[in-house]
Amino acid sequence: MTVGATDRTRVHRLPERAVTETQSLHDILDAGLIAHVSVVDDGQPFVLPVAYARRGDEVIFHGSNASRLFRALSTGQPMCLTVTLLDGLVLARSAFNSSMNYRSVMVLGAARRLEGADELDALRTVSDHLLPGQWAHIRQPSAQERKATMTLSLALTECSVKVRTGEPHDDEEDVISHAHVWAGVVPIAESFGDPIAAPDCAAGVAVPDYVRQWTR
Repeated sequence: MTVGATDRTRVHRLPERAVTETQSLHDILDAGLIAHVSVVDDGQPFVLPVAYARRGDEVIFHGSNASRLFRALSTGQPMCLTVTLLDGLVLARSAFNSSMNYRSVMVLGAARRLEGADELDALRTVSDHLLPGQWAHIRQPSAQERKATMTLSLALTECSVKVRTGEPHDDEEDVISHAHVWAGVVPIAESFGDPIAAPDCAAGVAVPDYVRQWTR
């Protein structure tokens, strides 16, 4: 389905910020690390932060099999998943026109529980997205760990993408009356710090090359 093609995903507020290209949807999801998932339990809405990954035309995320919220999601109730990347603070000459530069995705639908080999591949996908290169070197999930984990998939069939870029958009009168006020953009960039070894890491075990190659 085309991004933003349904009544529920069409951008009505500032429609010029809507993006309809599937590649942009994929790029934003591939750049993010944390998603927020909505779920309603006994009439009370909750929003859960989850690690996730895109696998083709679906988003994979997982949690505890004992979680009542994840059990609610696994029944196929309507849900919403969002990812937001903050790229900068936009300082205008008025509070109303000050803003943020961002890239955001909203996905609507119902989750599907994964099992067997499909679930293991999904767990590997999440690991490769968050910790590229690690899966090949670590112990694989045990049967007990798999039993304690619930892995869900949400198809990218009903999505919305919204992006803001660029400078502040001040009213002309504010530019004149508040010419003494600085206006512009303060970029925000994520970066990885130097790796810190665990206290029980054996002497001589070096930081692996695949970790040193991570960039953000």
